[in-house]
Formats: sequence, structure tokens, C-alpha cells
Amino acid sequence: MARKLGPCLMARTLGLCLRWVIASAVLAGCASGGGGGGGGGGGQSASSAQPQPAVNGGHRPQLYPLTQPPGFRHAVQQGSRTETGEPGPRYWQQWTDYRLTARLFPEQRRLEGTADIVYHNRSPNELPVLHLHLNLNLHAEGAPRKLPQEVTGGVEIGSVSVNGAKLGSGLADGPRYEVDFTRMTLHPPQPLAPGDSITISMDWSFTIPQAGADARMGWDADNFFFIAYWYPQMAVYDDVVGWQIDRFRGGSEFYAGFGSYDLTLQAPVGWVIVASGRLQNPEDVLAPHIIERLRRAEESDAVVHVITSDDFGERGTAPGDHGWLTWRFQADELRDVAFSATAQSLWDAVRTPVGDRDGDGSADFTRVDAIYRELAPRWEQVTRYGQHAIDFLSRYTGLSYPWPHMTAVEGSNIINGGMEFPMMTLIGDYNERGDSALYYVTAHELAHMWVPMVVATDERRYSWMDEGTTSFNENQARKDFFPGFNHDIPDQNIYIARAVAETEGEIMRRSDFQYPGGAFGVASYQKPASVLVALRGVLGEAVFMRAYRTYLKRWAYKHPYPWDMFNTFSSVSGRDLDWFWRAWYYETWWLDQAIVRVSETGEGIRIVIADLGLAPMPIHLVITRANGDVVRRDVPVDSWLAGATQVSVMLPAGSPVVRVEIDPDYAFPDVDRDNNVWPR
Repeated sequence: MARKLGPCLMARTLGLCLRWVIASAVLAGCASGGGGGGGGGGGQSASSAQPQPAVNGGHRPQLYPLTQPPGFRHAVQQGSRTETGEPGPRYWQQWTDYRLTARLFPEQRRLEGTADIVYHNRSPNELPVLHLHLNLNLHAEGAPRKLPQEVTGGVEIGSVSVNGAKLGSGLADGPRYEVDFTRMTLHPPQPLAPGDSITISMDWSFTIPQAGADARMGWDADNFFFIAYWYPQMAVYDDVVGWQIDRFRGGSEFYAGFGSYDLTLQAPVGWVIVASGRLQNPEDVLAPHIIERLRRAEESDAVVHVITSDDFGERGTAPGDHGWLTWRFQADELRDVAFSATAQSLWDAVRTPVGDRDGDGSADFTRVDAIYRELAPRWEQVTRYGQHAIDFLSRYTGLSYPWPHMTAVEGSNIINGGMEFPMMTLIGDYNERGDSALYYVTAHELAHMWVPMVVATDERRYSWMDEGTTSFNENQARKDFFPGFNHDIPDQNIYIARAVAETEGEIMRRSDFQYPGGAFGVASYQKPASVLVALRGVLGEAVFMRAYRTYLKRWAYKHPYPWDMFNTFSSVSGRDLDWFWRAWYYETWWLDQAIVRVSETGEGIRIVIADLGLAPMPIHLVITRANGDVVRRDVPVDSWLAGATQVSVMLPAGSPVVRVEIDPDYAFPDVDRDNNVWPR
């Protein structure tokens, strides 16, 4: 979900007084003063850095070993996960086949649905109870919430049965079901054995909130609905935590398993529905000229106006049956489905390349849709934005976009930013924020198709795994679309401002339990995006990209945990990166490398660098001499890990040094760039 601040180049002086007090207290007495002493010969490489012991008892904190929780360690022992980051030889995950039917009543703003859910137990364990999510019970009276929400009564459950046997509610024991706000628990007559399946049937209805699920779905005016979280969804049962049944409180998002979906959606004639999945019966629901345009768009590199204002209402749809149309969609290997229903939206479409998806040696394509009302004129560019983002991200991640369409839907007055669903995204009008901001949010939401829609992370607990990764991917797409500016820097600056103000929380803190204010956003979006940039700086572009793409490919259509990501980067790079994960993901330490002095000695030119922060990182140094020579020196992290708070870099005597700069490429989120530069 896009809830990021705008590209804010915040003043880096925020909280500097507090930072210096803490730095001087923790790292007291970093050496300063005249030149001379120590060091090796001229022309040394990174290994020439000489650690200087801290004085006055100053020391760095010990980086205690990175530990994994018992559930993850157990999964490794059982062979479903590995210490190298690969899924283990005994990896398993559950599967669900959904057959869903829903009828939308626009005037009443109601939805009625029925479901037949076949749940397959692929685990090695017997399951005496089953758990589902009723996320729209966030809107039930008395539901636990992080923020105020509209109260609509939530989900009204009708009949519930398991394998044809009806279950009751409110019973003390025996076959039954229980609803605890957003959690639903089924007690079937018999436990579900490994390798077996069970069929759950139920019907339900709800009043559609205007901006539901904390502005992630709803309706606007009398002509638009975006329906999400609308059906009882199986909770994830996995090899690390078992049943993951954390409540939906409106803040942190979702964790869902994969399955197949067969949708039957009914709406009045004149309402056009687009959903996750492929439309199975276009001839039954769309006017012939609309079908022709849609098919033309799937072969066109230029935008096709599938629905114009002349096609609103019954001119754009089939005649229907007694005033109703039945739309059918199918999809496989998805973790969720959503749909939009609109009576007065324009529909633009175009194709975009996604790489060689089927391995036949030729490029494959997907259709990019923009569905928007005339109140959002900037949306005329969204198909172009989607074309670029899907093409770029397919190439950058090494994973081709897998589905037949990617549909961006304008949802003014429901949402300000954006929210992602498989093949679908809901985005505000962006009339006030401008064209570049609309590209940013489009690229962000489309990047979510890779994480968490394909690489299916647990957003409820580790929102950084999808939002931070997606923010990083968004920023790389920005660089390609708007070249000439480092689009990683705005996120870096937002993180730095909160870090020096000491109002951030650890990235690995549970998402719903971050500190108040903006700590959740920075720990989920800007900081993890910036930390991936820093990891790229540590490993180098080639190694980073190899590890990054390996992680995504290993865990496509699976459920990675943080330690799977950590282990993959460490194993692919061949480096022990526990120091990096500990410093950046488990702590709120910051980085502040500073040039203390540059001096000429009898041995050459000595550059002394201090580490005023607690996060150890290598040093990327660029030195310019008076004769124009530019020298690069990379100092490994080992000196800091050994406890040093200063290192020296020696250069041979020669043309005077006129400028020294630490990290001129802004790879690392250093909280004070002023002390990174030494000019003569």
C-alpha cells in the first residue's frame, strides 16, 4: 500500500544536537589532533586501513549473534527450510480452491455472497480446527482497531457447513463455528488428516463501507464500487508459525495462501466489472464493439479507448437477463481476488512486454488497463505509466509479470494513495499531487505484484518485507522513467530525519506494534528501502542483483520469512552478513562516518576517519589530488567490527590532496553528510 510521504528532501540537521550528545557519550574521546604516527606505506588498498583504539574507555557495542525464532529453527530441522535460504526438500504449503458467487446491489450498497471452499491439507500435521479471516468485521461494533472506522455491522454469516454437515454457532463443544471479529474458527466433525481435503460452504452478506478496511475498498457517489476482502478467506497455516491468525486491526496488512478462484459476479445492466482473473464470458456481458476494442488493445502498443463516455450505461454492456448481468472470472495460483464495478468510468488499455514468460524464445505481453472517471484527468497517462512499470519490473526482478492483465482503478474519495491486489490496484485521483506523483504510486502498486502477490510474505507481521522491497523497486523504476536524479535519496532522507529525532522503531518489530506516529511508515517503507540500497553498496551491483533475483525466484509462489531472505543474501554472496542484519533490522542504530583530518607525514598522506554512530559499515572513499588524479579506497567493515572507532588510510606522497569525500554516491544512509567531505 502506498502510504509514503512525498519526495521530501528533509533538512538533515533535525535533531543534530541530540545526536551529538549521544554520540559523544557512547563513543567518547575519539582521537583528534595533529598528524603523524602509525600507518603503512604509500599506495595501499583497502587493507591499509589502520584501526585506532578508542580512548577514555569508549567502545562499540558487541554485535551479538543473529538468532532465529524456534519455529524457524524447527522448520530447518524438519527440512522445510534451509540455512542457505532455499526452500527445503520437505517444503510444503497449503492450497485452497474457491468457488465464489456474489451479487452487488448498488442502490442498497450491499453485497450478498456464497462460497464453496475446498481446503487441501498438504502439511504433515492433522488439523482439528480450521481458521478463516472475515476482514470486514473491522467494521463491526466493538471490533479492535488501530484507528476509528465506519461501523456498518460487519459481515453477517448465514449458513455454514463442512462436507455437507451444517455447523452451529454459540455451542460449547462439538462441530461448530465461532466468530471473534475478524477471525472465524471452524470445528469440523473430524480432524483434517494430512493429504486430505475438506469442503466449507457458507453464505454471507454485508453493507459496503464507504471507505472500508481503512480506505482500501468501498464506494463513491452512485457510480463506483471497489470490492475487496469480501469473502471468507482461509488463514495461512505454514511450517514456521502454524496458523497465523493475527487480527486485522486496520493497520498492517495481509498474509494469504495460494489457490484457484472461480468467480461469478452479478451486477445490474450498465455496470462494468473488472476482476482479478481472466473474464470467461465477454460475449455475455459486454457490447460487441467493446469486445472488439479490448481484443485490439491486447495486440496494440498504442492506447485503445475501450470504453468512452459514449459507452456509459447500457451502451457498453450486453442486454442482460431481467436487468442483471453475470460476469465469470477464473484465476489460478493467486493469493486473493478483488473487483471493481463502475457505471461511468473510462477504460483505456494497451499491451506491454513482460519478457519470455513461457520460455519459447519470444517476448510475451500482458494487457495494462486504466479505469477512471472524468473527474481524474491525470489518469489519461496511467496506461503509459503501467506499460513502463510492468516492462521495467519484469526485467529488473528477473520474474516476468505472470497474469493476463494489470488493471489500475481510480478510486477518488475512497483512497488517497494506493492499494494492491492480484492484477488490480486502487489509486486516488492525484489531481493535486501531480503527474510525477501519479507515476510514483502507479509504479509502487504495480511493483506489489512481485511482492507480496508472487513472493507471498507475511504482511501482518513483517510489513517491511513487502513495502520496503516494493519501495526499493519503485525507486529503481523511477530512475528509469525519470533519469538524471537519484530516486533512492528521498526515502533515505525521510528515514534519516526520523532516526536523528529518535522516533523510529526497529524494522523487525511486529508491524501492528510499532511506536505511534510515523514509526510504522519509516520501518515499513523508507528505512528498509534505504537498507537495500546500502546492501547493494556493501556487496556491489553485480553480487547484489544476483542475490536479489535468486531470493525472488526461490520464493516465487511461496512464503518466505525474514531469515530466508537473510540466508539467501549471505549464501549467494558468500559473505557473513549477520552484522548487517543485526545493525539495520534489529536495532535503531545510525551511521555517521566523519573525516577527522587529512595530514602529510613522513610516510605519505594520512586520512583519519571516525565512526560517530553505532551502525558499522564499510567506507567508500574518493580522494582528489591537485593534479586531477582521483583515487578510490574501500575500507572493509572489519575494523569497526573489531571495536575500532577510528581508522587511517595512507596514500603515497605526491600531488597534494584537495578533496576527500565519504560515499559520494549516497549508497549509505549517513545521518550527517557535512562531515563526510574534507576540502583543502
